[in-house]
Amino acid sequence: MEGQVVLITGASSGMGKETAELLSASGYKVYGAARRTEMMQDLKESGIKILKMDVTDDVSIRNGIDEMIKREGRLDILINNAGFGLFGAVEDVPMDDARYQMEVNVFGLARITQLVLPYMRAQGLGKIVNITSTGGKLSSPLGGWYHASKYAVEALSDSLRMEVKPFGIDVIVIEPGAIKSEWGAIAMENLQKISAGKAYEALAGKIVKLSEKLKPKNEDPEVIAGLILKALTARNPQTRYHAGYLSGTILFLKKVLSDKQFDMLMLSQMK
Repeated sequence: MEGQVVLITGASSGMGKETAELLSASGYKVYGAARRTEMMQDLKESGIKILKMDVTDDVSIRNGIDEMIKREGRLDILINNAGFGLFGAVEDVPMDDARYQMEVNVFGLARITQLVLPYMRAQGLGKIVNITSTGGKLSSPLGGWYHASKYAVEALSDSLRMEVKPFGIDVIVIEPGAIKSEWGAIAMENLQKISAGKAYEALAGKIVKLSEKLKPKNEDPEVIAGLILKALTARNPQTRYHAGYLSGTILFLKKVLSDKQFDMLMLSQMK
């Protein structure tokens, strides 16, 4: 693994930042990309290269990848971590906001993948790690657009995995459960704003209350960083890995329960 070149999007905080630090300490040559590069000075000081990149801006993506290739001449690993969660009833969320959710979580990820694949194919090797969520396998009320984006990445990853296998490229999906992050609080704050004075206000309040109750049990982002390193160093990596609070339990229940039973389970937590 020594010296392999890694690009991580959304590296300014949370799972992306922890992953950048761990991989750099493990001997990888890491490029951390994000919009908020002012938050990444500590990464820079530890030897991680910083790229200013907005995954919704094609020019920004191209410039970042071009800069990295110019410096290194190759790219071995892409970790698509940039993303956020938009919460609100399907009826309430403005369509512009819904489109932006898909733009960041799906289309930005897909565009970066398109642009790095020619380099990986030319090398005859590469790994693409897509960070989805347990929320890419199941849905909760008032999370429709977020879940739709993560379901989409799960499906794209499955198709991509088969397409690029002949070129020596692995596609790996990481499905975090409940992890400590700044966007969780932001998502709940926006949920309350979107729902205020509307038909789903009471339900939104219950979801915010549940989120606060579970917050102390959320696991540190280092758990996901370690899982990514495990996947990257596996001789024959699995197609999917999961970790984080309740990830295994909730994925198991989604498998064994009927849709209506799972609906009842989810709603029972929001009394």
